[in-house]
Amino acid sequence: MTSTSETAIEVTDLWKAFPRYKPGIGSLKALFSFRYGQRPDRVWGLRDLSFTVSRGESVAVIGRNGSGKSTLLGILARVYLPTRGRVCVKGRIAPLLELGAGFHPELTGRENIVLNGAILGLSRKEIDAHMDDIIRFSELEEFIDTPIKTYSVGMQMRLGFAVAVQTKPDVLLVDEVLAVGDEAFQHKCYRQIERFQKEGRTILFVSHDLESVRRVAPRTIWIHRGVVQADGPTEEVVSAYHEQSLRDEEEATE
Repeated sequence: MTSTSETAIEVTDLWKAFPRYKPGIGSLKALFSFRYGQRPDRVWGLRDLSFTVSRGESVAVIGRNGSGKSTLLGILARVYLPTRGRVCVKGRIAPLLELGAGFHPELTGRENIVLNGAILGLSRKEIDAHMDDIIRFSELEEFIDTPIKTYSVGMQMRLGFAVAVQTKPDVLLVDEVLAVGDEAFQHKCYRQIERFQKEGRTILFVSHDLESVRRVAPRTIWIHRGVVQADGPTEEVVSAYHEQSLRDEEEATE
């Protein structure tokens, strides 16, 4: 795979394993077993993934629960380290991987904006410059100086999305968070994504909502049990995924 200046995301021979301890083995015993060379079983979340995403491209990632979609985004966001292989993401990343991630429950919404901005690599001057826009986009003016622990899930999603998009990332990683919140705010988020696309920003979008996938991404990657099953035009990949899902349901009921 050849990297170019127009490549925003490059994934090469990526493998990711997680330890799986046998039932009945306590954490202390597992620690001693590991220390003396008895390694736990491993579950492969990703196996030999390779693909590139061009700068300004919007790509969806689909697959059943446990297929490795969120693991992939976690590695791209530097939450996890690869077991083998390499990833390269160029530019500032804004990950929306989990509601509440990066928020401190005892801090206010305003204080968490500062915290989240710092996590995304912004200076205090940059955060202050974006503060009013973030609060306005989140529509949380009335609650912005109350602790995050008092926020609903939808309110946390609003604030997290507002921080991510108002900091103008080069690469936006979105993992299912748009499924939360009221319809009006979801439409607002999609309009912002459309603006990002027009501005030439790169988007990697994970969702179980296939209509949202069709709306956001002209290209889709289908992951099954940690392996790329298909990578191509969204309508073709979504149709193949849907047909396979129907076959799996029929086999399960036989």
